[in-house]
Amino acid sequence: MLDDSLLDDPARLAEADSQGLLRAAAMAGAQVRATKEVAAEVELADRLDLGRPRALVLVVRPGVGRALTKLLAALLAPSCPVPVVITDAVPSWIGALDVVFAHTDDSADRELAAGIERASRYGATVVLSGPQDGPVAASIAGKGLLLAPRMPVPPELTFARGFAAGLLTANALGLLVADLEALADQLDAEAERGHLGRDSFANPAKALALRLADRVPMLWGLDPAAVAVAEHAAYELGAFAGVVCDAADYRQAKARPALLRSALGGGEQDIFADPDFDDAGLKPRVLLLAVHTGQTADATRHEASHTLPGAGVIAPADEIAGPEPVRAGVLALRFELAAVYLGLAAGSLGGAGQYAPATA
Repeated sequence: MLDDSLLDDPARLAEADSQGLLRAAAMAGAQVRATKEVAAEVELADRLDLGRPRALVLVVRPGVGRALTKLLAALLAPSCPVPVVITDAVPSWIGALDVVFAHTDDSADRELAAGIERASRYGATVVLSGPQDGPVAASIAGKGLLLAPRMPVPPELTFARGFAAGLLTANALGLLVADLEALADQLDAEAERGHLGRDSFANPAKALALRLADRVPMLWGLDPAAVAVAEHAAYELGAFAGVVCDAADYRQAKARPALLRSALGGGEQDIFADPDFDDAGLKPRVLLLAVHTGQTADATRHEASHTLPGAGVIAPADEIAGPEPVRAGVLALRFELAAVYLGLAAGSLGGAGQYAPATA
């Protein structure tokens, strides 16, 4: 049962959060700045001054890496002059003209280590965001660029670090222009808005947690970047709140008639419902996520709101100023904080466990 009173009791919240997850999530901005410092120390920009690559290969690994690579691809897609390949393993065709990027928190990911060794052997440039020890780090030693973590956060909360590493890689290759200082500043501002001392009515993360409580969240993105953030949100809700979540592209969601009918009727109250026996958790809660702006985005949002009049809309552009990478990062952090709040209030917090501080 959800103890919603916990959310507005900072003392109890701090006591319940014995693992310091709220503080760890609030370090997203610090993760971005630390990653930027590491990139400068390893001379990422100079070493990636290679001219236009044949392809940018984004290797997807379990954890936060799955959503952040999709987000990077979504941000690159509109104007990227080179192919962006998303793959679970380094492809066999990798060559000297390619750049490989991967994020992992598993230092013993032997499949990734083998792929990095193969990429290096064939002359590809490799950028790895991951631990500095273990088989993965050993596979890149002297043959690529390792952006090691410096902030002691659990692996479920390293999205900001991996996202920053990917943006820095794209910036250095001339494929994207992203202001990481602006991203870090807005993440700090979002962490302040989501601070445990702020009441639910003034705290967007707590308010979001309450909207998702006792429901099956259906997070439907209105654009590719929003879909990637929705997938990250689903991961965080599973990791910390034990909540099963549907994350999908809005157009794909509309192509599932039975689920769409359920979503359309999700807000209706059955007068014969018995709260002692009926499972309120089976009722859906549809949230439409939007990162893109512009006429096309506005038209899609209007059409979706008309189709699903009871759905909520979360669009960071309505609240903050900033380019798409900033808006996507802020939305991802809001869901991270909401997932932790929901897990604490429901007593179902899980996923982070014990973790050892990262070392420089």
